[in-house]
Amino acid sequence: MNNVSQAPDSQPLLARLAHLIVRRRRIVIAAWVVLTLFGAFAAGQVSKRWFESFSIPGYSAYEANQRTLKTFGTGEQAPLVAVFHSNGDVTKATGIRRAISDAAAVNPGSRTSSYWSTGSRAYVSKDGHTAFAEIYPPGTPTFDSSTHIKEVRARLKAGTPAGVEANLTGRDALYEASTGSGSGPSVLTEALVGGAGALVILFFVFGTLPAVLIPIAVAIGSILNTFTLVWILTYITNVSIIVQFLIALVGLGVAIDYALLMIFRFRDELREGEDVETAIVETMTHAGRSVIVSGSTVAVGLLSMLVLPLPFIRSIGIGGMLIPTVSVIAAITLLPALLAVLGTRINSVRLLPKRFVDRGHPEDGPWGRWAGFVVRRPIPVAAAGLVIVGLLVYEGLQLNPSEAQAKYFPGRGDAIDGRAALDKAGISAGVMKPFVVLVEHGANPRAVAVRLSSDPGVQGAAAPREWRKDGTSLVEAFSTSDGASDQTKHTISRIQSELKDTDATLGGVAAEDRDFVHAVYGNFPYVLGFVIILTFILLTRAFRSLLLPLKAVLLNLISLVAAYGIIVFIFQQGHGSEAIWGVHATQSIIPWIPLMIFAFLFGLSMDYEVFMISRMREAYDETGDTKYAIRLGLARTGKLVTSAALVLMFAFFVLSSGPGLDIKQFGIGLAAGIIFDATVIRALLVPSLMTLMGRWNWWLPQPAARVLRVRADQATEPV
Repeated sequence: MNNVSQAPDSQPLLARLAHLIVRRRRIVIAAWVVLTLFGAFAAGQVSKRWFESFSIPGYSAYEANQRTLKTFGTGEQAPLVAVFHSNGDVTKATGIRRAISDAAAVNPGSRTSSYWSTGSRAYVSKDGHTAFAEIYPPGTPTFDSSTHIKEVRARLKAGTPAGVEANLTGRDALYEASTGSGSGPSVLTEALVGGAGALVILFFVFGTLPAVLIPIAVAIGSILNTFTLVWILTYITNVSIIVQFLIALVGLGVAIDYALLMIFRFRDELREGEDVETAIVETMTHAGRSVIVSGSTVAVGLLSMLVLPLPFIRSIGIGGMLIPTVSVIAAITLLPALLAVLGTRINSVRLLPKRFVDRGHPEDGPWGRWAGFVVRRPIPVAAAGLVIVGLLVYEGLQLNPSEAQAKYFPGRGDAIDGRAALDKAGISAGVMKPFVVLVEHGANPRAVAVRLSSDPGVQGAAAPREWRKDGTSLVEAFSTSDGASDQTKHTISRIQSELKDTDATLGGVAAEDRDFVHAVYGNFPYVLGFVIILTFILLTRAFRSLLLPLKAVLLNLISLVAAYGIIVFIFQQGHGSEAIWGVHATQSIIPWIPLMIFAFLFGLSMDYEVFMISRMREAYDETGDTKYAIRLGLARTGKLVTSAALVLMFAFFVLSSGPGLDIKQFGIGLAAGIIFDATVIRALLVPSLMTLMGRWNWWLPQPAARVLRVRADQATEPV
């Protein structure tokens, strides 16, 4: 074989590893079996150690809410909103105060406020027919916590006097009405469904039983051993509960992707007449190297999460990084050992008729014909790809990362009726997420309430007497618009500025939500820069080119914005979301979704770039013919890339089966982004643009070659 694009010692290292694994294949497999069995035990143990807090340390609203929680036992959860309506003056009805007290008692330690406890008309509509009460549940919300909304509602209605209609609404009640109260499938169920889908795809990709089962075996080993490492990690740092879903489904997809690449190459080498050991060595030398580079790009995307000042997102980055790490190790150790045991029998036990099993040269198949067309007609192919990308990028630029406003929650029932009653009475949706100002050091809460009431963005404010303890008190205020609206965001900024350097600090859910967006997107440029620079360096060394990595990074960013365009079109604008998932247009995307899509999609989609360009680079090194290299690389990797993308797409689509809107947006965003990238970006734009670039694809100046430790005779100058 011709020289390979690596530092002088890396190729022999992979070759030596391949020979060692072939000779010790049974020991390697036995070691993986033992570790995997222990991983099954670790998966059960780590389920008790997940981190479920979503803290934003250092941000004023979060810190104020934490101090409120410490003093009053409440402050981290949005209130349940009890709505009372009568045909007469609702404030004259007797027994409502007792109904509020009974409802609050369902969650012992709840804090309440209303006209009946404060005497403030801020809780009553202008016509006096409608009033509301805030019931703040105690404690910190977690994935498994419950505010017992049904029980609170039952107590509220039972205690409400005749002639008064009562409803229980609020952010969490509306969320429950729009998504149902089910918990969705478990991690194990999602992994099993994802695995079943992967089996079907592999069935049509390979057509033989051993080739179908090997990727599943590698995925099982990768997933369970990742749980072992995460279990150990939980004793060092907190790890978010979200990581368990990522291990199960991202781990499934990534491990199968890498196994596909290795098996495709192994079968290619056998087809060329190589013996089993030589085929494994060549597979490790070329495909194994691509797997290592691909895993590194995925890890870089996840490591970028460490730049953000949010502990739970940092823990997702650290825990998530272990997924590609273990998958790479499995692909270059366990997989070669399994291939060594099977040898040529990998093509035995056909599951499809012989004519459907791919045994010929890929260059003569559909992907070979498509590659030839792209090389002959690069301009129209590139133009078609750019039109599609342009439409989705335009949609992606409309992205609004924010919590949904109350009016956009779909559904029916008592919570929706309560929302409608408030709106009809002219009471602002701001009561769903009130401002709660923490007043400390014995300062006067009434003065703070008067000050807040004078703000044009505040509908009313009150300082409940029951909300005072040991020199600390709370003031409640209601914005004139929804807590997630742009108007309220400006109001929050203005109030925070006015209260600066005083004994009062703005808290509440709306202010903390705004702090979260600032924490994420205020630091996002650093995340983006971190990922781009490290990825560019990795790919420059892998491809031995300056322009190919630049193109790869730019296309990946375009692909990312296009993926945002898909979720904007579906969920933010509501095209198809109601018909398919029963979700109305939200006019926003949950704030953490774009960030996590970036972290995973950037690295995962870069896998396909590495798979394709590595094969093209190898062909170019052998022939010096750019067009031939593009044709062969696309023909040999086209089926691989689309098959791998289908596996990942199905895994993420399964993730969207959860009941929560956030999980739906995350799963669909990743699923659509992956398949879009594998088709429009990799099948249209990458080969067509490379054809137009010609010899400039391989440009690497001599100084850069020396820095990257690539031999000078391997650095190709343009002509």
